[in-house]
Amino acid sequence: MPLTTLDPNTALIIVDLQKGIVSLPGLPAMDSVIERASVLARAFRDRALTVALVNVAGGAPGRVEQPRQIGSLPEGWTDLIPELDQQPSDLVVTKRTWGAFASTDLEAQLKARGVTQVVVAGVATGTGVEATARQAYEAGFNVTFALDAMTDMRPEAHAYSTRNIFPRLGETGTSQEIIDLLPSRSA
Repeated sequence: MPLTTLDPNTALIIVDLQKGIVSLPGLPAMDSVIERASVLARAFRDRALTVALVNVAGGAPGRVEQPRQIGSLPEGWTDLIPELDQQPSDLVVTKRTWGAFASTDLEAQLKARGVTQVVVAGVATGTGVEATARQAYEAGFNVTFALDAMTDMRPEAHAYSTRNIFPRLGETGTSQEIIDLLPSRSA
């Protein structure tokens, strides 16, 4: 479904734009993703809307066939990138799973603020962004995707999620289309 409207109390969730992730080799178009996510964050803050900055500090326990390639996390790995201009009003959520809702109190914090819709951006499209969006959808939030403010080191995962999964979870649009809808959020 193309982007049609934003709820009056919409929050922005930026997934895993942290020093350790953005420095990984193989992530395409990070400069533009960072810029668009930063512009979105400013636009949401300018309207006193919630901005949730999510970082990842480990992985979920359990056996997997493809274990993480990173051993212990280096110093500064979880630090949010300075371009996001973290503010005291922002929610900062540290997760240890792909999605930002499963192992945190993000859902409770958003619902306590009366949020009914989330806009999701960040990395990686096919893991952290998609898992966060699925969990938001399952928790009853309306979901919107800022397609030009996300990327994945696997172009096929990015393409699959944006083309096949995201339209089934919510609406998609560009950062500018989302910003253009902020002044006219519907009741």
